Amino acid sequence: MKISMASDHAGFQLKENLKSRLISQSHEILDRGCFDDSSVDYPDFGVLAAKDVASGTAERAVLICGSGIGMSIVANKVKGVRAALCLTTELAEMSRRHNDANVLVLGARFVEPVEAFNILDVWFSTPFEGGRHQRRVDKIGELGDY
Repeated sequence: MKISMASDHAGFQLKENLKSRLISQSHEILDRGCFDDSSVDYPDFGVLAAKDVASGTAERAVLICGSGIGMSIVANKVKGVRAALCLTTELAEMSRRHNDANVLVLGARFVEPVEAFNILDVWFSTPFEGGRHQRRVDKIGELGDY
């Protein structure tokens, strides 16, 4: 699977660790930055990965910032993106099963690396249930600007 990844400086190290794990699982990674732990603005990088998903360049994306909130806001501004901030494996599972989330967002200051690996594995292995949830996902896709 082709996966786009991005982080800010607070999420840089976790991004690198998760990227290594995904590569070891034979995923192709598009790393949209940042590329070290120097202070940066998360929107500059998060939007690139979100656009990769929206355009079909990547099937999914993983975004990481300090809290996860900023990257979630940025990603969900891009039409076609359903980004979910997941701080537990349960949230990761539900974001896939019920919302068909195509962007996983993590808060590096709130998730320990071992738990981040678990969240990542659950998120990538959980299928979308469809059914009544498809109707709701379709309604999200039909929403325009207000």
